[in-house]
Amino acid sequence: MQLSKAEEDYLKALFQLSKEAGEERAGTNRLADYLEVSPASVHHMLKRLKEKNLVAYEKYGKVELTESGEALAVWLIRKHRLWETFLYRHMNFSWDEVHAVAEQLEHIQSAKLVEELDKFLGFPASDPHGAVIPDALGVYRQEERTTLSTVAPGELCYLKAVADDSVALLRHASQLGLSLHTAIRVRELREFDGTMLVEIAGQSHTISKTFAEHLFVDGVSVS
Repeated sequence: MQLSKAEEDYLKALFQLSKEAGEERAGTNRLADYLEVSPASVHHMLKRLKEKNLVAYEKYGKVELTESGEALAVWLIRKHRLWETFLYRHMNFSWDEVHAVAEQLEHIQSAKLVEELDKFLGFPASDPHGAVIPDALGVYRQEERTTLSTVAPGELCYLKAVADDSVALLRHASQLGLSLHTAIRVRELREFDGTMLVEIAGQSHTISKTFAEHLFVDGVSVS
């Protein structure tokens, strides 16, 4: 099925909201905010996608991907994350630069190119931000995520993934010395606004609740 770039962007956004952000079904206003477009534009596009049997949608209701719509969304995410990995590993792009370029490359339709890219990269399971890369069969391994904001004072954890939809956030993470697998110790949680005092590579930093909610960690322990 031939789709426009905008149609593909909507499918991917719906998948990321429902599967990755944990929202069971996205409403039109939420989708408009996520894509930074007007609710009227969302309504018009959803009508087109419904006609192609890619979404289930009634006006003013919630939106769900159909089975075929979800398969296309996973294919887009697979391409996007493989291109991010290629750019990061082989083209001297930093992790805050790869997203925008991969947004363009993900719309290339050649299945052979994507499979050869996957083979060239050694069949990676995750991208430079720690996000899961769906496999060649379209299987998306959903993982439980623990945000840094939920880690208690005194606990040690390791950075597993970072939300990749904000260049500013990724740059800030780099400025703090963060990369995947970096150790983070939570020293203090300030209840009045949720800010945290954390230790990274021997340096203390105060980070906002919003920033901590975009960092995903594992290996949480007290030591």
